[in-house]
Amino acid sequence: MTDTVFSDARIGPGSDPKIGSDNNESDKSDEIRDERILTNIRRRSLPTMPQPPAEFRAQTAQSATERAIPVQRLRAQPGTPGESGAAEESDDPGEPGRAGRRGAGRGTGEGRDVLLDPESRADGFQGYRARLPWERRFGWLLLGSDAAACVVAAGVAYLVRFGGLVEFDLKPVSATPYVVMSVVLPVIWVLSMFLGRAYESRFLGGGSEEFRRVLNAAAHLTAVVAVLSYATKAELARAYVLIAFPAALLLTVLGRCAARGYLHRMRRGGRGLHRVLVVGAGDSAASLVRLARRDPTAGWSVVGVVLDRSPGRHSQDYSDRGGFDLLGVPIVGTSESLHTAIRATRATTVAISPQMDGETLRRVLWMLEGSDVDVLVSSALTDVTGPRISIRPVAGLPLLHIEEPELTGARRAIKGLFDRSVAATILLLCAPLFVTLALAVRLTSRGPAIFRQVRVGQGGDHFTMYKFRSMYVDAEARKAELESRNERAEGLLFKMRDDPRITRVGKFLRKWSLDELPQLLNIVNGSMSLVGPRPPLPAEVARYEDDVHRRLMVKPGLTGLWQISGRSDLEWDESVRLDLRYVQNWSLPLDFYILWRTMFAVLRREGAY
Repeated sequence: MTDTVFSDARIGPGSDPKIGSDNNESDKSDEIRDERILTNIRRRSLPTMPQPPAEFRAQTAQSATERAIPVQRLRAQPGTPGESGAAEESDDPGEPGRAGRRGAGRGTGEGRDVLLDPESRADGFQGYRARLPWERRFGWLLLGSDAAACVVAAGVAYLVRFGGLVEFDLKPVSATPYVVMSVVLPVIWVLSMFLGRAYESRFLGGGSEEFRRVLNAAAHLTAVVAVLSYATKAELARAYVLIAFPAALLLTVLGRCAARGYLHRMRRGGRGLHRVLVVGAGDSAASLVRLARRDPTAGWSVVGVVLDRSPGRHSQDYSDRGGFDLLGVPIVGTSESLHTAIRATRATTVAISPQMDGETLRRVLWMLEGSDVDVLVSSALTDVTGPRISIRPVAGLPLLHIEEPELTGARRAIKGLFDRSVAATILLLCAPLFVTLALAVRLTSRGPAIFRQVRVGQGGDHFTMYKFRSMYVDAEARKAELESRNERAEGLLFKMRDDPRITRVGKFLRKWSLDELPQLLNIVNGSMSLVGPRPPLPAEVARYEDDVHRRLMVKPGLTGLWQISGRSDLEWDESVRLDLRYVQNWSLPLDFYILWRTMFAVLRREGAY
């Protein structure tokens, strides 16, 4: 077992309470740097904030002084009010509760106070975070999908009970209560999903939390209906309830899966994205930016970087090197000017790197309370997800408890039994297809129908893998003359989109992934599984680095994360990362998810060549 602690370096009792400065010289350097960053904001035409009324600034400054809360002076740049919605976000001087939104001044050139204290957040951000247009549209789509699923389920249950679809040897009852229930059920179903927070945009598009909330809401509603029907002696037939509620749940989940696929397509096209502001030191912020770009379906659009200027932070400052961007993302401020950066970029999510010290992180969280901006804190732990992670509070400090990967035990035995049963069933059902494909391969090119090749399995054991032959028999001899056309830069694998060694039938087989069907024989004999890492060649394993050998801790699979993430389009490092991620996070639900996604990946022919 491993416990990973969130970064919690604290300011010592004798440290200077002024954030980010130890003496007058560093103060001047900080002011110059802030001036340059704020000038960059204006130069990029990002919207700036109107200056709060003087009396309010005086009140907040006095309040902060009385509480001995550090106040950081940040100088505003001259200029005109920003565009892109600044007018409608401007403060009304007659509303003291809204006047404290901090940002760049309206050409005054005067300094303003940015407070990193717990009470500044409500004044500065109350009601700021409005739902993005895509969030509203997608929320209505889910609501309509859930309601339609319940209407269909209620209709089916009614027809089964009263329409004669199934004969029940029961005494006649009035259909009126069931008609009323069929009309009311969709309304209370959607209401239960709303109360169960199943429409929150932060859970949509990825992970299992959305479906967990749907399941919880459905379970609670079923329990409430059961209790009420018993208490009121309502005449609800068990057959109706046992059909309507499970069917509604199943159709709701299927509808949300379809909606998630639609959202993923939107995100691959650059729509349906969360506006993310990354906070961190130069290198750690760059890592977060790279992670955000790795998976477009996660829906992160990094709109700006805020550099961490915590006390004692001596990280690489990219702005000091003459650049105003980090990996192409504009640097829009420092941690002391987070208010300004959020308003300037209209960010809906703040992602904080793990290197930020605990004291500053706590103050930033206080400052963002009431803003309705989602705050995410990176733990520096990558590619470990799901049930292996839990939070264990110790002395007020949140610790991440990391379970060991489940590589043996009862669940592994269940996986093996499931794999062999499914593979044997498919072999029996698809026997005519196998014969047809084998004849097509045999009659259109010289050589055997089945291609045999030695691969490396679990624990480094070698086994013979079977595939339908998709290349000419002299393919290996011709490989040397085509080496210069290898599309894999690392050279460990050979991939070409238009490989002349592939036969005409072979192109069809690869296009629809039919060439891999004989691997079901490997699953039946126990050398492979339905889901797992890609089966490597011995020459490939010989060039593995130490960490990559973890791929061999489980059986290779017919499909896997690499199969549903691009297959041949993936770079070597990315395919290895996905395989290691599977090994670390294996579970039966993950296998079912990958099998489900594989069907759509095959139909879309992603990376199949």
